[in-house]
Amino acid sequence: MSFVERHGLWGAGQRAAVKRMREEVAKRAIKEIRFSFADQHGILRGKSVAAGALNTALANGVFITTTLLLKDMSHRTTYPAFTPGAGIGMREMEGAADFLIIADPSTFKVLPWAPETAWVLCDMYFASGQPVPFDTRRLLRLALGKLAKEGYEFLAGLEVEFHVFKVTDPRLRPEDAGQPGTPPEVSLLTTGYQYLTEQRYDQINPVVELLRNNLEALQLPLRSFEVEFGPSQFEFTLDAMRGMASADAMLLLRSAVKQIAHRNGYHATFMCRPKLPNVMSSGWHLHQSLVDRKSGLNCFISKKDFLSETGKHYLAGLLAHAKGGAALSTPTINGYKRYRPYSLAPDRIHWGRDNRGAMLRVIGGAGDPATRIENRAGEPAANPYLYFASQIHSGLDGLKMKLPLPPSVDTPYESKAEFLPRTLGEALQHLKKDNVLREGLGAGFVDYYCHIKEAEIARFNLEVSEWEHREYFDLL
Repeated sequence: MSFVERHGLWGAGQRAAVKRMREEVAKRAIKEIRFSFADQHGILRGKSVAAGALNTALANGVFITTTLLLKDMSHRTTYPAFTPGAGIGMREMEGAADFLIIADPSTFKVLPWAPETAWVLCDMYFASGQPVPFDTRRLLRLALGKLAKEGYEFLAGLEVEFHVFKVTDPRLRPEDAGQPGTPPEVSLLTTGYQYLTEQRYDQINPVVELLRNNLEALQLPLRSFEVEFGPSQFEFTLDAMRGMASADAMLLLRSAVKQIAHRNGYHATFMCRPKLPNVMSSGWHLHQSLVDRKSGLNCFISKKDFLSETGKHYLAGLLAHAKGGAALSTPTINGYKRYRPYSLAPDRIHWGRDNRGAMLRVIGGAGDPATRIENRAGEPAANPYLYFASQIHSGLDGLKMKLPLPPSVDTPYESKAEFLPRTLGEALQHLKKDNVLREGLGAGFVDYYCHIKEAEIARFNLEVSEWEHREYFDLL
């Protein structure tokens, strides 16, 4: 009996999907299949499996080193893996032991930009069959299950900003290697600040066409392609999807865009605020609503008001847990440099009706079937599973406690509302103290996540920045 059968890991839908997957691999003469999983940062990792070994990999999984779950974003291991419990109190991870990644056949894709290559997203298990507690995809699945018990489904639409540059020097000399390595030197595709200008769009269209054709072949539900405010800045939007599908799509979108760009001499980055002259910050605006599981109707619609009572309580929950949630919606040191006034990005915790300066923008109104909440606080580098899970747990708390909704804001940058955390370190402290998010994600996961992020901050604090050199070197 296979590992998947022994532990009952696939439902009927996945068993049907695996049959189609095998047929597609044979029909298209696929030679390798990438078994990938999202790590704690939402970065795809994994192994490529030869087509001849596919059946074994599907039935029994692929072995992966547990130290990958202990790394910060520079790929440095932040826990002492060769001590008892690997420094994290888990015997299964001692000595850089293995865990298994098990394919979710429903996520299978043939990669149009990589000849004879396919891809499948995986979940994490120990050899005992127990789920790995640091699997962020599982954490979202648990949150969705909690939401389902209350009679709801999560509906999310993606609005994602990012940059694409032309590579002028890939910086591949031996001295450029490191943890992390030297980033490439780049040039712009456009100059100026010409938001939604057709002329500028036509300049970037060759790159948009390249990305669009490949993303369409992946069957991602593309909705629009826009030239954003800053030079070389794009925005792609995707139609709303239910449950896990939207988070999986975000993960695939980011990875696909970076790979397609790289193969064609470009560098795509979802870094929030690159340190390049005149370049603007990028955000990830998450549109969300709840759907009634029985009727399929949007639970945020009101016949007479801008939001239903369900929507108002959910919105109040998002506000109540915004400080702790910031560590999950904005998980990089760099992302907090976007929170500034008069910038189309929020800097305070408030909501407004169709107001792009508010952290939470309510869109729609009485009778509008597209009524939803747009969270404008996130950065495009966020792990989508953690971002979505934080929204669900926060919103559910608002529903459970029937939290009252404070007044909306008309002048968001003059508001007396509380400020969002100014740094990642501050956000992590709020996350540690947020009992709702600690319970929802698991106290062990929150402490683990904060440890890794604090290791990243510690490295940052040891670096001498250009700002410090300019500020002090001549004067002191």
